[in-house]
Amino acid sequence: MLEAISVLLELKGENPFKVRAYQTGARALETLESDLGAYIAAGELGEVKGIGKALAEKISTLYTTGKLAYYDDLKASIPPGLIEMLEIPGLGPKKIRKVCDALGIEDIDALAAGCRNGDVAALQGFGKKTAEKILAGIANREAYGKRHRWYDAFVIAQPILEGLRQLPEVALAEHAGSLRRCMETVGDLDFLVGSAHPQPIMNWFTQQPEVKEITAKGETKASIRLQDGLQADLRVVPEAQFYYALHHFTGSKDHNVKMRQRALERGLSLSEWGLGEKGAGGKMVDEVGRTIDSEAGLFALLGLAFIPPELREGSGEIAAAENDALPNLVEERDIRGVFHNHTHASDGHNSLREMTQAAQDLGFEYWGVADHSKASFQANGLDEERVLQQIAEVQALNEAGTFTPYVFAGVECDILKDGSLDLEDSVLQQLDYVVVSVHNAFSLDETAMTARIIKAIEHPATTMLGHLTGRLLLKREPYAVDVQKVIDAALANHVIIELNANPWRLDMDWRHWRKAAERGLMCSINPDAHDTAGFEFYKTGVHIARKGWLEKSHVFNTWSLDKVRAYLSDKTFAG
Repeated sequence: MLEAISVLLELKGENPFKVRAYQTGARALETLESDLGAYIAAGELGEVKGIGKALAEKISTLYTTGKLAYYDDLKASIPPGLIEMLEIPGLGPKKIRKVCDALGIEDIDALAAGCRNGDVAALQGFGKKTAEKILAGIANREAYGKRHRWYDAFVIAQPILEGLRQLPEVALAEHAGSLRRCMETVGDLDFLVGSAHPQPIMNWFTQQPEVKEITAKGETKASIRLQDGLQADLRVVPEAQFYYALHHFTGSKDHNVKMRQRALERGLSLSEWGLGEKGAGGKMVDEVGRTIDSEAGLFALLGLAFIPPELREGSGEIAAAENDALPNLVEERDIRGVFHNHTHASDGHNSLREMTQAAQDLGFEYWGVADHSKASFQANGLDEERVLQQIAEVQALNEAGTFTPYVFAGVECDILKDGSLDLEDSVLQQLDYVVVSVHNAFSLDETAMTARIIKAIEHPATTMLGHLTGRLLLKREPYAVDVQKVIDAALANHVIIELNANPWRLDMDWRHWRKAAERGLMCSINPDAHDTAGFEFYKTGVHIARKGWLEKSHVFNTWSLDKVRAYLSDKTFAG
């Protein structure tokens, strides 16, 4: 809430010191070492550095009532169109304020018109390129509004699926489409049910509290629009046809086309209704002996091994299934620990001990802390002194033996614009591992960005490369970088590339992993957790790793603690 207030104040053109006060207060809250309620109950919140009396009163009001009139009034005082402009990638409150004051622009349509007619480009500090970027951002906003990140869609879909499965009329139920294939973004939700009694199921589906609009409702098909704009579709089919329909509606289109072609080559016709022979008039003959009780049965009828949903993208999975060459995909249970995680020492929300307890609760053998380095000042990055202090804290925690997971002391070290690392070699040398990442200067051209990252990879201290392309799904495009050259450099320098499992990132993209792993590149599925709940993101990373054809042997954090310690010891910086 404090962060939102700071943005609105900046949008309104308020005093920069007032804006900064809310930003400072937000940071202070993020780094509290005790429960916020305890500070409020003891009347000590105003004594916390960065939180004055006025802020303490607002925080206490919000904490106890769940509402803050100051925020509501502030938001109401600003034209809604200006607030909508904040959704445009790359357009911040200062620029929005400027176009509003100078040109009287108060909504996105007027902004787009101003960019096209040259008014925005003529403003001091803008120019033609800025106007073009704003137009591109507007276009992205419109396109992105039609899709949702996989994790967000899954969180919405799972309760609906569980509800369907609990209905007495439902024999079988599953979600399908891009959600089941674990695509990084999802356009809508697809649910499939096997039942002989569809009407009660239709009624239940369309009467959910989250339903904003019923866009279609028939005897066996229904479409609804949920509160967040996500569309959900339901189909009910006879139980005997369920697995044929599940395969069909899971897709992808390319996979289905190739599967139908394979059936035709065998004199068969494959559809969502079944697998049969062409009879008179080209109609499918209802076959005998082709009833199946799983998708594996369908693949077997066509002489194929079962193809996991994540691989069904028409990218060689059918040939691999025919030749018994499908990968033995990594599974959630294979993960024995996680790396690249943050505590409240930088921009995380929990302490080292709290994160270790959470790792223990998940059954991990180890986890690795990797708070930001000092160049990430916006994330309260650690300087050399604070890094050394954290190393000592990790060592003390391990020696105490209070927790079962071993804690590795690492850092997420910024790759500076020239490719050098953000911390002194003498400090990097004392860490168990180093994740190197780009956090600024995203506008470098491809050649410069690639050279920058490769230089960091070549540093003897580097263990892993973090979020290779810097993308934020549905929010920020990847920066320009030659991914293949970066992979080459990682292989040459025995550097691990992470699959950043944070749902906003999922970076390196799954499309690169298959060939990279075949060449010997090692992956680490890193949740980039900023709180204890964030550890669970590793599961999303596993789905994406599976989509990239990765096996257990390709994933660093499937190794035992002893093997990981031995590897990191051998990798220790010897510069």
